[in-house]
Amino acid sequence: MSNTTSHGGLTIATELYNFVNDDLLRGAPITAQAFWDGFDAAVHRLAPKNADLLAQRGQMQKQIDGWLKDNASGGIDQKDYEAFLTEIGYLCPEGPDFAIDTANVDDEIATIAGPQLVVPVTNARYALNAANARWGSLYDALYGTDAISEDGGADRSGGYNPVRGAKVIAYVRGVLNDAVPLAAANWNDVTGFSVVDGALQIATSNGTVGLADASQFVGYTGAPTAPDSVILINNGLHFEIIVDDSGAIGSADNAHINDVLAESALTSIIDLEDSIAAVDAEDKVLAYRNWLELMRGTLTETFEKGGKSLTRKLNGDKPYIAADGQQKQLRGRALMLVRNVGHLMSNPAITMSNGAEIPEGIMDAFMTVAGALPDFADKRNSLTGSIYIVKPKLHGPEEVAFTVEIFEAVEELFKLAKNTIKIGIMDEERRTTVNLKECIREAKSRVAFINTGFLDRTGDEIHTSMDAGAMIRKGDMKASTWIGAYEDWNVDIGLACGFGGRAQIGKGMWAMPDMMAAMIEQKIGHPQAGANTAWVPSPTAATLHALHYHKVDVFARQAELASRTRANRSDVLTVPVASRPNWNDDDIRAELRNNAQGILGYVVRWIDQGVGCSKVPDIHDIGLMEDRATLRISSQHIANWLYHGVCDEALVMDVMKEMAAVVDRQNSGDPAYQQMAGRFDESVAFKAACDLVFKGREQPSGYTEPILHARRLEKKAEDQAA
Repeated sequence: MSNTTSHGGLTIATELYNFVNDDLLRGAPITAQAFWDGFDAAVHRLAPKNADLLAQRGQMQKQIDGWLKDNASGGIDQKDYEAFLTEIGYLCPEGPDFAIDTANVDDEIATIAGPQLVVPVTNARYALNAANARWGSLYDALYGTDAISEDGGADRSGGYNPVRGAKVIAYVRGVLNDAVPLAAANWNDVTGFSVVDGALQIATSNGTVGLADASQFVGYTGAPTAPDSVILINNGLHFEIIVDDSGAIGSADNAHINDVLAESALTSIIDLEDSIAAVDAEDKVLAYRNWLELMRGTLTETFEKGGKSLTRKLNGDKPYIAADGQQKQLRGRALMLVRNVGHLMSNPAITMSNGAEIPEGIMDAFMTVAGALPDFADKRNSLTGSIYIVKPKLHGPEEVAFTVEIFEAVEELFKLAKNTIKIGIMDEERRTTVNLKECIREAKSRVAFINTGFLDRTGDEIHTSMDAGAMIRKGDMKASTWIGAYEDWNVDIGLACGFGGRAQIGKGMWAMPDMMAAMIEQKIGHPQAGANTAWVPSPTAATLHALHYHKVDVFARQAELASRTRANRSDVLTVPVASRPNWNDDDIRAELRNNAQGILGYVVRWIDQGVGCSKVPDIHDIGLMEDRATLRISSQHIANWLYHGVCDEALVMDVMKEMAAVVDRQNSGDPAYQQMAGRFDESVAFKAACDLVFKGREQPSGYTEPILHARRLEKKAEDQAA
């Protein structure tokens, strides 16, 4: 490593060392010397445990591979399979019932249900947009998306279309009628508002009325006789009705309603994992700096839009006058969680006394907590003084326990109260799923979140069961036995462990940001399933998904679900192997093309541009929000079919080259894009994509990071040498 600084047993990239000393620890209650001394000792104590856990993963996988080779050819005997998994320690005994006792959890996580954003920390604009997505305009979200049809002349092209505008207004009036109904009147009849003796008075064409439930009135801004806005609440979420008789919409509205703002993204995960490409000290410093500045409230981003230079910064809170006349504030930003990397990867930014790279998850824990320390002073983010770290890709209770040990070491170094650092457990690996209760038990005093991640979980399912046979087609996975059981199991275990009103139970991403009508129709299934949050791909999607939480009282739904029969673990362990694979050549090629296109479309931006999350056109030119999870399932699926002879390497390579040309076409408008077709031997991105497929079976747990990181470092070196 060039340009390094030594401290104790650590060799640190000087760029990172200086950032920590000069910026990250500025104002912190610890000296740089004390930090590096404590960090050095903790790293050298914890790193061997990290290595042992990874070795355990590998040993278990070898045992499973061997058993499947010997026993799966005629179909898996479920009883024998589970006995074997128990024997090797993959399945853990389930202990007695318990309830989590996590304290000091913010309301946005514990007692309010609503949307959650996940956003790459390295893109300051996106991170700011996500943090500011606590509030969104319903009028804008509906007008600018396919949530409102273009039938009857309501098209979106050109300037303002009053036909479309009328549809939007009618839709929002319907939302208000359902969520905050009036007493003996309809929101379509409203002509004005006033506040009298702490009560909302609503003028209508048929006289003055109140809300059907007066307690839904929260407060107002402006004068009580003619408020500038009126704030209402339903299921813990707020609406702010903006009144402006001079506004473009309000001037023509009977009630002078110019907009309706909906409380939208309650929480946002600021991501250092699957949605970014951070492979060295340069990348990690950018990630840590952006997180630090979010916590300080100083992050800004200047950009060009519509020929104007705009600067984005964090929103402030929203002052208002409460119904009781008191001056109060509503939170203006999403509560920010931070996702660290898992246990697998190391990073060259720091090496240890034995010359090995530091486990990246250990580094992330210390650095991101240091970055969160400024929030203790002003409580801009957490009102309870908690730090929320989402931990991905954990394999079973031992790895959760190890994460807790890391967090304890961080708390000790920074002299934080025990359990200040909360953990969000991503339930996206098979061994965590089937031992979820015991995973939660290991973190019962600091767990704030569990979440199902379908794509990563499917990638692990394929890799773990690679030797069972050829897997069903990727599109058939959503209807397979294991996945329905997995989604129910997560909720059942969370409720049984006392998550209701204390911690989040989350569901996965809606990946199609341009298909909001379909999202509105389908994603209501997540709160109906008992999840008090679910992931959305954009602030606009957060605003529209928030409407589902007005329709579904999630906590009442959780109370209903708590008494149902728990999902069957044997169903969760059902392997999605094709019983009689008999696909024709066209079916096989179609599956390969779909997988290859997704792999190449994502990888080419990751390797060449360091973009870890973006809207990637699929094979039908539909933009999908992609991160490494999509890559994992697609590469593992092709690797599985190669391994079992469904296709051969020649066919796969032919398809990869075919789809490279398609991806080139789809990115033709990007001046930074480097084409792959015609440069297969030179394109590092194409070679990375091929590695993921042809070397997919040998990747630990089917993860994509080892190949991606190596090839990205290769590409960065190539660009620097050019």
